[in-house]
Amino acid sequence: MASRTYGIILVTLSALFWSTAGPFVRMANLESWTLIGWRSLFAFLTLAGVAAYQHRTRLPIAVLDMGSAGIVAVAISVLSTIAYIFALNLTTVANVMIVYATLPFIAALISYVWIEERVTLRLLGAGLAALTGIFIMAGAAATAHDVVGIFWAFVMTATFAAQIVHTKVHPKLDLNVAMALAAGACGLIAIPFMEPGLPPPESLLACALYGGLTSGFAYVLALNGGRYIAAGEAGFIQMLDVVLGPLLVWIFFGEQPGVTVLAGGAIVLIAVFWYLVPTVRMPAA
Repeated sequence: MASRTYGIILVTLSALFWSTAGPFVRMANLESWTLIGWRSLFAFLTLAGVAAYQHRTRLPIAVLDMGSAGIVAVAISVLSTIAYIFALNLTTVANVMIVYATLPFIAALISYVWIEERVTLRLLGAGLAALTGIFIMAGAAATAHDVVGIFWAFVMTATFAAQIVHTKVHPKLDLNVAMALAAGACGLIAIPFMEPGLPPPESLLACALYGGLTSGFAYVLALNGGRYIAAGEAGFIQMLDVVLGPLLVWIFFGEQPGVTVLAGGAIVLIAVFWYLVPTVRMPAA
């Protein structure tokens, strides 16, 4: 299988898994720190299992070889995970996904600052249009919780964009080990703030699915797949999540976005597609 095809498959699967985050959070119906703690436990078990299978007896050496690049990757991932769950618990999935749709622009700007990748006029124009859409959406926020949730969605998007660039800067970084350590760190941070006792069975199942599939497996698929295709192509494919996420919570939980939110979201998505389509037409080398 060609490396580009392999990358497209991995990123597409990651987007499909990621789109289940909203439904699993709504199904869990737990306060944020409790959800973070239980989700992180299952994500750690999944990712640590993958890392143990990959490295077997050399796993301790792989952990020690992470170095400063691994520590940075873990720190970024911890912040991104916490921000994502706070965002989903404070505002609608549609609001979170509209902000997340700006990922290609934020990643490009971080690349410009970090590794001096060129920023085009097309990027600036599309980015301004997307920002306009987000302001329209934020202006329609129903409560103060929505505004805070949108802020956390920005934090999540910016940190994930930083992780993408960090992965490109350090292509030899062992992502399976890094993400397992990040999940473990998230769980440890959450423990003092969690509600005591076991959640109800349905909530625990939601946490297991969220941690194992959405947070664990999908994250590794996305970051590994992104190494084989162009950044714009990866961003284009990941827009599946932006559409499917709100659609799933609308179908299963009746969380219907308002007209203003849909209008702002449409502006963001049009800006993203206008920016990414020319990039996707050029296959990665």
